[in-house]
Amino acid sequence: MDTLSLLFYTFAFVLVYAGFRVITAKSPVTAALHLVLAFASASCVWMLLQAEFLAISLVLVYVGAVMVLFLFVVMMLDINTDSLRQGFWKHFPLAGLIGVVIALEMSFVLTRGFNLPVAKPMAPDLAKMANAKALGVELFSHYLFPVQVAAVILLVGMVAAIALTMRERKDSKHQKPAEQVRVKKADRLRVVKVAAQVEAPVEVDANTQAGGQA
Repeated sequence: MDTLSLLFYTFAFVLVYAGFRVITAKSPVTAALHLVLAFASASCVWMLLQAEFLAISLVLVYVGAVMVLFLFVVMMLDINTDSLRQGFWKHFPLAGLIGVVIALEMSFVLTRGFNLPVAKPMAPDLAKMANAKALGVELFSHYLFPVQVAAVILLVGMVAAIALTMRERKDSKHQKPAEQVRVKKADRLRVVKVAAQVEAPVEVDANTQAGGQA
């Protein structure tokens, strides 16, 4: 076994173990940290396949942004996992059956999709470029319209998430930017004129002062 195969099986074993711990860990924080480990192992596998762009995207987007957000949410919500585990074994047979069906469907699609007798060769000009540069040229030349559609969908999702978060609720504080922009100084500041008060100096008796010095 060469070094490349040894590294692949090592990262694949860590990936499978981390994925198993994500769904079996009792603590949500532990599950999130194992998911970070799974993403890092998958990124290493992408590096072994010479897919540098996918590897660095997985680290920057999922590990660096999404999982950090997950950890913040899990720590702030303080979810009671005991109540969520109630009825687990009751619904386990149905969930297991659905999982097996999904696994069979994915296997069927992937095996048919990768069953190519001859791989399509890359264009000569793209073969000389780096992985990330070649992918960027393809995305923003031949697939520019799908990229723009995906960007609009992500923008709509982001606006919807902000709107749902800032909606008026009894248990949440919200702001109204329109009222904040229209506010005037007279609405927030009131100048009050207060008369100055000057206290008279206290006269000290000479005998008392002399006694104190002694």
